[in-house]
Amino acid sequence: MRSPGRVFWPLALTLVLADCSSKRAIEEAAPLVGVPRPVIDDVLQFTLAYNKGAAFSTHFGPYQRWVLIAFTLVALGVVARSYSQMGRLGWVGVAGLALVAGGAVGNLLDRIASDRGVVDFIDVGIGASRFYLFNLADAGVSVGAVLLAWALWRFDGELRLKSNGVT
Repeated sequence: MRSPGRVFWPLALTLVLADCSSKRAIEEAAPLVGVPRPVIDDVLQFTLAYNKGAAFSTHFGPYQRWVLIAFTLVALGVVARSYSQMGRLGWVGVAGLALVAGGAVGNLLDRIASDRGVVDFIDVGIGASRFYLFNLADAGVSVGAVLLAWALWRFDGELRLKSNGVT
């Protein structure tokens, strides 16, 4: 891929904008924390929550907000260093990196803006069996990580074939 920026920047920025605007919209539309609002029966609901911890509400002690902000900044530094190499992984790798970066920025903005935590609201499940609450940034990071893993696996396989003389 000659210019990864043509995929990376529009995708990362779109995710950040969609994540931030959806979080603000849910805070206005459903201002009561913990009260589910059905979207598709009880399978998909919007339930406002604030997550001060990491993924799955994991907690890291009294300074977790600052630890998670620092961790995110380090992760974004790794993304920045990897950016120039992503073109070799094709559009799948670039898209994966963009989704990880956009999701990280979306949640970072929440952590910086408020000590309440990251806004989570997507509530998926059936009846009382629910998955953890999440947001668009979380979904972007998860999908991006899968795309990156696939692109790296595919790239590694191509390198092995080339090193064995197979083209």
